[in-house]
Amino acid sequence: MSLVDTNWLEEKINNVKIIDCSWHMPQTKRNGFEEYTKEHIPNAIFFDLDENSKKDTDLPHMLIDSSSWEKIMSNMGIENKDEIVVYDNTDVISSCRCWYNLIYFGHDPKLVHVLDGGLKKWKKENKTINNKKVITETSIYSCKENTELVKNKKQIDENIDKNDFNVVDARSRERFEGKVAEPRKGLRSGSIKDSFCLPFGELINDNHTFVSKDEIIKKFKSLNFDPNKNLVFSCGSGVTASVLALAYSLISDKYMPTIYDGSWSEYGKS
Repeated sequence: MSLVDTNWLEEKINNVKIIDCSWHMPQTKRNGFEEYTKEHIPNAIFFDLDENSKKDTDLPHMLIDSSSWEKIMSNMGIENKDEIVVYDNTDVISSCRCWYNLIYFGHDPKLVHVLDGGLKKWKKENKTINNKKVITETSIYSCKENTELVKNKKQIDENIDKNDFNVVDARSRERFEGKVAEPRKGLRSGSIKDSFCLPFGELINDNHTFVSKDEIIKKFKSLNFDPNKNLVFSCGSGVTASVLALAYSLISDKYMPTIYDGSWSEYGKS
């Protein structure tokens, strides 16, 4: 159960840990934390996607080391046994990346959910929000990295010849086909050889919820990839790739989200 709806969360609000992972592209000039301090779902703890990513690299949103992750979770008061709901205030984009990170670092996938429709749908339904500061008690969190859930550039390059897994790109078709410039400087246009394109926005409704499972199945079938091979998702910086990973997990019970962490920010370097 990777997705939960607003009514489910409202009923369980005091029995789950809630994470606000609102994040925005730099060009929007919006600040997720500042918006969180003004309004959030009651009891929500803020998770800073930029701050909680690897620092000693010029690639955005790369996974950090396990000891750092344990410290972050412990400081947030998260325990291994906690059931967690993640949301954001845009298009369930950054919340999906936080969902992926939690699973990568060993949190039970059955205990990690994304709020379908996020804060926008919650507010539209006039459910309770506040700006109260959330006080957390430090916990002791331990993690175990699922290293098979991440791919690096070498593995992506090797796969072009081996064809062991399918690579699906969440960027727009125009970016995938090299028809428009990349928003990040220093990157060439185009895509990974033999990869597939499924723009993440095609799986999100106007009300910021995911499309139906039948529609998700239809979208993935239209790619005509080998269904017997694992799926690895890519995008610009590893964020919207997680949207596709969550969507695919909704139609494949055994699928564990697998991401090319560097994505086009690494692969597209000139």
